[in-house]
Amino acid sequence: MTGKIAVLGMGAWGTALAASFATSGHDVMLWGRSKEQVERIQQTRINKKYLPETELPSSITYTNEIEVCVHDASIVLLVIPAQQMSLIAEEVGRLVEDGTSLISCAKGIEKSSGKTMSAILAQAAPKCRVGVLSGPSFAADVVRGLPTAVTIASTQMADAMALCETLSGSKFRCYASDDLIGVDYGGALKNVLAIAAGIVQGRQLGASALAAMTARGFAELQRMALALGAMPETLTGLSGLGDLILTCASEKSRNFSYGAAIGRGDDLSNLKLAEGVATASIASKIARENGIDAPIIQTVSAILAQTRSVDEAIHMLLSRPVRREAE
Repeated sequence: MTGKIAVLGMGAWGTALAASFATSGHDVMLWGRSKEQVERIQQTRINKKYLPETELPSSITYTNEIEVCVHDASIVLLVIPAQQMSLIAEEVGRLVEDGTSLISCAKGIEKSSGKTMSAILAQAAPKCRVGVLSGPSFAADVVRGLPTAVTIASTQMADAMALCETLSGSKFRCYASDDLIGVDYGGALKNVLAIAAGIVQGRQLGASALAAMTARGFAELQRMALALGAMPETLTGLSGLGDLILTCASEKSRNFSYGAAIGRGDDLSNLKLAEGVATASIASKIARENGIDAPIIQTVSAILAQTRSVDEAIHMLLSRPVRREAE
């Protein structure tokens, strides 16, 4: 699989992916909404807003026109906020040729519909090959060329393998999966759980509590994703456990940082977007409607909705009835 790679989204993750692929010798075009931002990065080769310390490869080209970016692209990566995926996917679906590989790099569940990112892409572009890229990866590491491994899922394993062979580089390794559901839910739910872990950290509840929250969060992620059709091996892989470990232990994670700010009682109005904030309420609703036991996810949703305080949430979780660890 060769040809032009289009990356939609000039945030940290989109910029980092574009840099990784360009470093590996691919023809890469990066799209951003802001004409001013596009022109500034063209001139300086630095995304000052998101990755100010790294110079980007000179081979990347830039545009603020989606139709220009996706024209003749064999692979289109949609690296945009999950709650904006439907709008962009519909536009892309009208522009690309049949058989183009469309890959979601967003980690979330659409709040208005409960759809996963791959489901949104499949509906918007039914004649395209739909994939999902997810895993334990910080943009700042990838853009610097530090070793990173992710999962790429597609409906067909052959398509996933072809994408992995194309997009893997010397420092960016891709593993193939045909479990779109598992990769989608793993990435989305871990964001909500990372907020919970951040709250534990921000409230200074200790390393033991943080470890317990991460472990019980993973049990909850497995329980919910399996009930919705995921494969067990996916959830113990990079896009499930791997990503959860990364984002539940570092302030570099926006979701963890958001939770830590809640735990400290900080003003949240100026914090960067955290995908888990939008996903929490719909994930809680999905769990409730499907009879899935998800106390941490439901508690995070209640805290974000300000229907339960952090102290009330801690008391509620610790006072739940004693139960077997493994169900």
